[in-house]
Amino acid sequence: MVQEHGQSEPSERIAKLDPSVQVTVRDHVHRILRATIIGGKFAPDEKINERQLAEQFGVSTTPIKEALRQLESEGLVEALPRRGVIIRFNMGWAEEMILARAALESMIGHLAAKRISDDACQALQATVRLMEAATSSGNADELIALNETFHDQIHRASRCDYLARLIERQQFYDASIRRIIHSDPAERERALAEHRAIAEAIVARNSDGAERCMRDHVVRSGDIYLSIVFGNKEEK
Repeated sequence: MVQEHGQSEPSERIAKLDPSVQVTVRDHVHRILRATIIGGKFAPDEKINERQLAEQFGVSTTPIKEALRQLESEGLVEALPRRGVIIRFNMGWAEEMILARAALESMIGHLAAKRISDDACQALQATVRLMEAATSSGNADELIALNETFHDQIHRASRCDYLARLIERQQFYDASIRRIIHSDPAERERALAEHRAIAEAIVARNSDGAERCMRDHVVRSGDIYLSIVFGNKEEK
């Protein structure tokens, strides 16, 4: 069931953690809660109920508090006196994340075109061929995995460890949103064409072209994300 403004019922938002991953429970809580927030399942300014979250995750409140402190350092939530923890993620914040990621990814693409090895070129081209096959079959899960592989290969080729770490805070997709995007055949074809153009520019050592293609790809993908998560709602 979905509440008003497209927000999910609290009980539908969080899946209990597998007991086998309890050794890193804080990191798992942070990762899942971050994806939940960025996926638009909490409304801007909504108050977080720590005890309710602990019940939904199947953990104590300690890792919830630790994860929320980490999310506060990222600016996604804010702890206010007498009000508790409030969601600060909104459409404006999401737009800034997309622009920040576009800037970082485009520079990584630029440097990858300058630094990529011949072996890495072949691996990148092989990934594109796999993406072509997955696009034709409409296999969303495979496309999601290949998309991650594609960008990881470019990150490694660029040898930009610092920029790659910065990008971690600009991740605005989760698997559910990616599946929605890849369910559209036209969107699958557009994404494939963009990935192919990025790869071709990098393999050709065309750093300016790689930078431009990567930036355009991230910005356009971000616009799709905004339309899914926020629709046509304007910031109040």
